[in-house]
Amino acid sequence: MSNIDQSSSFTLGHSRVKRLGYGAMQLAGPGVFGPPKDRDMAVAVLREAVASGVNHIDTSDFYGPHVTNRLIREALHPYNDDLVIVTKIGALRGSDASWFPAFSREELTQAVHDNLRNLGLDVLDVVNLRIMFNPHHPTEGSIEAPLTVLADLRRQGLIRHIGLSHVTAKQVAEGRGIAEIVCVQNQYNLAHRADDALIDELACDGIAYVPFFPLGGFTPLQSSTLSEVATRLGATPMQVALAWLLRRAPNILLIPGTSSLEHLRQNLAAGGLVLPDHEIAELDRIADAT
Repeated sequence: MSNIDQSSSFTLGHSRVKRLGYGAMQLAGPGVFGPPKDRDMAVAVLREAVASGVNHIDTSDFYGPHVTNRLIREALHPYNDDLVIVTKIGALRGSDASWFPAFSREELTQAVHDNLRNLGLDVLDVVNLRIMFNPHHPTEGSIEAPLTVLADLRRQGLIRHIGLSHVTAKQVAEGRGIAEIVCVQNQYNLAHRADDALIDELACDGIAYVPFFPLGGFTPLQSSTLSEVATRLGATPMQVALAWLLRRAPNILLIPGTSSLEHLRQNLAAGGLVLPDHEIAELDRIADAT
């Protein structure tokens, strides 16, 4: 594996995007529900991300709901020609902030139109189908019915490309038999490496892999090894975790999220962080200890 910098890129659909992107989830309120605590800061973070060269933003209309997409439109519309906005559908939010599946043809079609309206777009660059058989971890089951709906919407010209989120390797294989899949978005990090084989398979076929929760998500990764490596390198644990992911495979695209300008700058700086081979070996052992 070779070291990368922030300028390195990979193909997402028909576009080349920087491998360090931005995830908008944290711009919504606590529990990804309701408005941001600081709307002006949320807008400033989005604008600085794009000004810093980010051209891949991940969002969803069920963040809020309807919060992050409207913020993105307020902050960035009209969009730069090279900006790729990736959204996801397949879930809805209850009034109590709960998450539940929304897989019917009517629900998926409505979700696409909601995303188009709230983002101010005529066509969505990439739409990930978020599988919700179990909201907490990927669960086997056929995805043919909802994915066929997305394929129909793509033929109608409302979607350019289709991705999958929260899926098993078997579901990825099934999906690729139904429609062209340009990206897979799953949980993957130093400690959670169930997708190692899938990442390598997708890399061989030129398909992007977009890991979420680089530090464990709602249950943060507790690792003294990560902290020690970060200290030795004069970096933050998040920067080391991101740099490790960039080293892991060339098709990995990162979407770290934050509502802080300082953290945004730290995350983007991870693209230039050099991880010596002996530190990589230390970090690789984290998965063995979990």
